[in-house]
Amino acid sequence: VHQSKLDFFCKLGYGKQDICKVLENLGQEALEDDVLKELIRMGSKPQALENQAQPSPLKLVARGSCSTTPGLKWLREDESDSSDSLRPIVIDGSNVAMSHGNKEVFSCWGIQLAVDWFRERGHSYIKVFVPLWRKEPPRQDNPIADQHILEELEKQSILVYTPSRKVKGKRVVCYDDRYIVKVAYERDGVIVSNDHYRDLQNENPEWKWFIEQRLLMYSFVSNRFMPPDDPLGRHGPTLSNFLSKKPVLPEKKWQPCPYGKKCTYGNKCKFYHPERLHQAQLSVADELRAKIQVPLTLGKEKQRCQCSP
Repeated sequence: VHQSKLDFFCKLGYGKQDICKVLENLGQEALEDDVLKELIRMGSKPQALENQAQPSPLKLVARGSCSTTPGLKWLREDESDSSDSLRPIVIDGSNVAMSHGNKEVFSCWGIQLAVDWFRERGHSYIKVFVPLWRKEPPRQDNPIADQHILEELEKQSILVYTPSRKVKGKRVVCYDDRYIVKVAYERDGVIVSNDHYRDLQNENPEWKWFIEQRLLMYSFVSNRFMPPDDPLGRHGPTLSNFLSKKPVLPEKKWQPCPYGKKCTYGNKCKFYHPERLHQAQLSVADELRAKIQVPLTLGKEKQRCQCSP
């Protein structure tokens, strides 16, 4: 009997010493419920619960070895991005650089200006996509200015090179626009480019809607990166709402009536009347009808009273 009870409570996770103490105090013929109550009264806990209560210690991993939590960097990046109220930013590096260089020079400084603008706003996730062959030394037909900026952005894990290689002396380049749209779509972010990506819109209907609603165009004014204040038009959201995950709706402001108390529109007036807050907003015609009906009803009641015996 002692061994069977010992095995039973050991399976529940309690220690042998605690079980033996309880059995000695209550006796070998004690019921299982009584033993369990005594174990709880003593403060004994199953080992599984104790392991959950105690946080697991951090393990130091040798440099260059495989960590026990693969993809920890990406998880931290996702967590920081999910807690952020601003949308991820995906920049078309080639489009921005060529726009800053007046479509003649691949100006890397233009990419730096765009990245700095979003950094100052507080965006934590910023990615710039540039073809790999831009790392090659500049040539006359493909001039590049401030190429060292690409290396600095790559070290900061902001710049991403899209693959390219040479086959029999010919350069084979992957379509970097597809990288840009795909990453922005998966991240639910914003695409920074003056390109409309019409070929990709025709390729995928979901991408078509996303490009129409999340494309942020821009201009360079005297080495200043300037996106529009109304990215989707005059009747669309503001730039701050466009770049935030939870847009803030502006409070509705009523314009005061230019006629003031002389207004004759009554309740049909679309402007704000502070003097009519505690009055029934009736039109002038309705007010006149109401005034006429009151004496008529009083006269009819008097006639009824006189006719009645």
